[in-house]
Amino acid sequence: MRSVTYSMNVSLDGYIVGPDGDFNWTEPDGEVFRFWIDEIRGVDVHLLGRRLYETMLYWETADQNPSLDEAELEWAALWKPLPKIVFSTTLSAVQGTARLASGGLAEEIERLRAEPGEGDIAIGGATLAAEAAALGLIDEYRAVVHPVLVGGGIPFFPRHERRVALELVETRTFSSRVVYVRYSVAR
Repeated sequence: MRSVTYSMNVSLDGYIVGPDGDFNWTEPDGEVFRFWIDEIRGVDVHLLGRRLYETMLYWETADQNPSLDEAELEWAALWKPLPKIVFSTTLSAVQGTARLASGGLAEEIERLRAEPGEGDIAIGGATLAAEAAALGLIDEYRAVVHPVLVGGGIPFFPRHERRVALELVETRTFSSRVVYVRYSVAR
């Protein structure tokens, strides 16, 4: 069965976006960007909330930008054909290989887990991840922790009144002092 993973950039104080909506502190250097390229190679389908979908729309046409470097072109070549499922109550249409979710999150994940495939079912966006976490659907939490305190905003981890035991699977420290941590949910 394919794993459901939640992977995003996060500040040391636990936010994916600061209180002013800014996330420019997450801009990766070459080493971290290469990590994200390697990570997306292991994904079969990406589940996104509306805000992250709209942010990532840039990559649907980025390959037409002559100023992109080799790594950015590689990311675009991987991201653009990747199947995406967008969860939104306000969008009526999506672009490229994306489709709007036809069912609830649990129903979509159950259907995807039943399909053949080797790669992960990745979740992007804190709101969608919070719903998946509340339903006990996340198998791994992967955080790319940036050495910055933003003081508030949208939290990486959902605020629930339940305990979830985790097991450390992997860590990596980049030369930029960014730290990657990967935990599996202990079941």
